[in-house]
Amino acid sequence: MPRIAGVDLPPNKKVEYGLTAIFGIGLSTAQKIIKEAGIDATKKIKDLSDDEVTRIRKLIETNYRVEGALRAEIAADIKRLIDIGSYRGLRHKHGLPVRGQRTRTNARTRKGKKKTVAVHKGTPGGKK
Repeated sequence: MPRIAGVDLPPNKKVEYGLTAIFGIGLSTAQKIIKEAGIDATKKIKDLSDDEVTRIRKLIETNYRVEGALRAEIAADIKRLIDIGSYRGLRHKHGLPVRGQRTRTNARTRKGKKKTVAVHKGTPGGKK
């Protein structure tokens, strides 16, 4: 089982899909890497030779920011937004959707589990 950028690649997948297991590499990037390395895209990861794995590893290390380095960069970007007090930073800080989505309904992924607020009878907002 080849290990690239600290990730064990799934052995039974084709190379282009297996490379997407690495954080920061999507399908189009994986296809570019395979083309540059000169590897057959239909090959499965378990069938790659050591030489081919080394070529892929070198390409990724030299040309792409992946895994830990990319996660650190994203975290630094979010921290910067929070520190300068931008609108996007405040949305990140409060755990709300950042890109303009509605929050009255939906947004459960960002907001978390539903918190029910009790409403008392006889109050202006309550049922009578």
